[in-house]
Amino acid sequence: MTGAALLALVVWIGILFCRGRFWFADQFLSPAAKTPPKGGWPAVVAVIPARDEADSIARTVSSLVTQDYPGRLDVMVVDDNSTDGTGALARQAAETAGAGNRFHLVTGKPLAEGWSGKLWAVHQGLQAASDKASDARYVLLTDADISHDPANLRRLVEKAEMENRDLVSLMVRLNCETPWERLLIPAFVFFFQKLFPFPWVNDPVKRTAAAAGGCMLVRRRALDAAGGISAIKNRLIDDCALAALLKARGSIWLGLSRETVSLRRYDGLGELWQMVARTAYEQLGHSPLMLLGTVFGMALLYLLPPVAVVWGLVTGDGCLLAAGAAGWLAMAVAYFPTLRLYGSPPWAAAALPAAGFLYTLMTIDSARRHGQGRGGGWKGRTYAGRSGGSESGG
Repeated sequence: MTGAALLALVVWIGILFCRGRFWFADQFLSPAAKTPPKGGWPAVVAVIPARDEADSIARTVSSLVTQDYPGRLDVMVVDDNSTDGTGALARQAAETAGAGNRFHLVTGKPLAEGWSGKLWAVHQGLQAASDKASDARYVLLTDADISHDPANLRRLVEKAEMENRDLVSLMVRLNCETPWERLLIPAFVFFFQKLFPFPWVNDPVKRTAAAAGGCMLVRRRALDAAGGISAIKNRLIDDCALAALLKARGSIWLGLSRETVSLRRYDGLGELWQMVARTAYEQLGHSPLMLLGTVFGMALLYLLPPVAVVWGLVTGDGCLLAAGAAGWLAMAVAYFPTLRLYGSPPWAAAALPAAGFLYTLMTIDSARRHGQGRGGGWKGRTYAGRSGGSESGG
């Protein structure tokens, strides 16, 4: 066990020094400038796929139509066969905010074969945008549960224009109020950064590509040249798929946000479990070997150090205790910046092994669901686990 604890410590040291300093959590947009880019502020169209989002759609639409963006912004909501009045609430919010002819409501068609539900809605929104906002240089792809800071679009466009980025994406600040959220949300953000180091994503020379689907500003010309949304139509992890598609041809950027926030609240463990389990095995390419490697890696990095500390105390093995404590400390040091982003105290880092254990179980459960042919279930639709992305259900 001492040897395994030392191995975990060595791996953590490698993570701290050899993985792009992802754990600094320091990739943010600059404050919005008032000086327009060369040629002026380009037109933008926001496309929001919305399926049964009555709880949040009004705030999302209001936050967009009241942006301080100097250029033209059209807002396109695709009501994806909702049953809770999502479309009417979106229209009412736009009218209240004085959006006028800048707001457009698209009634979604039944799901087409071979498409994931979200991307089918986005595709319809982009088709409508070709008519309603044909001059838009950029498309803002955002979820129906995001509240955008008033300066968010200005900052996104400025980044894209100044650095010639085809994609500028933000991992918005997720809700972190309930006990389960406080345990699991900062850990989720930390794991995502570790899997896709943001500095590597933002380096045009490196192949690492990722995005966060809640907020993605996409250069329209680049999207069309890459084959459009139809090029990734059956992908469940659509944001990272889009990032890989665009980075193969240009430059992308991914950062964090304090001001633009998610409105989705997770009151219980079950909701967070569903959020992770529906796509975790997809991220592993549905590979049993990748699953075994992931379980081993998570056990080594997150479970072994605290177990070594406890067992070292029980047996009086000083070497084991020291190795486990050093690994646990390295883990905590890496986690501190993400905890600070979410306003959590430093001592909360001690709970990262518990979060890692739960995420490992979620990943195993994701593989189990895939094997049963019900992977990716979401909003009344179930993605057939063995078909690679087809969808059935309501």
